[in-house]
Amino acid sequence: MQVFDKIITDRGSRYAVSGGPVADRKAVRAFLKDLTRRKAFVKATHNSWAALLPDGPAKGDDGEAGAGAVILRKLEGAGLEGHVVVVTRWFGGTKLGGDRFRRVADAVDHYLAHREPTT
Repeated sequence: MQVFDKIITDRGSRYAVSGGPVADRKAVRAFLKDLTRRKAFVKATHNSWAALLPDGPAKGDDGEAGAGAVILRKLEGAGLEGHVVVVTRWFGGTKLGGDRFRRVADAVDHYLAHREPTT
């Protein structure tokens, strides 16, 4: 699991991005469970995620409607299969409107640019 914390702030909201290799939906659930065992991440407002799996794409918004789809499009564009990416947001008190999707996309871009490749 690779975690990049406090990579983006916007009007008080703070973002992190995490990811790692997964083989199936069960592994995605295990990844999310492991991530949310960390005190900061369990207290997050949203842990939105997506993965390209052998049996098809999977995503979850965790209350941030549309965020999973944004992550999924980024993964498809990068061709990153067998990998889950989670964008975490701690709400800062000001609604971001459509900018929240740009921040999600920015977080995924950060992950894709800085992750350590797995073999």
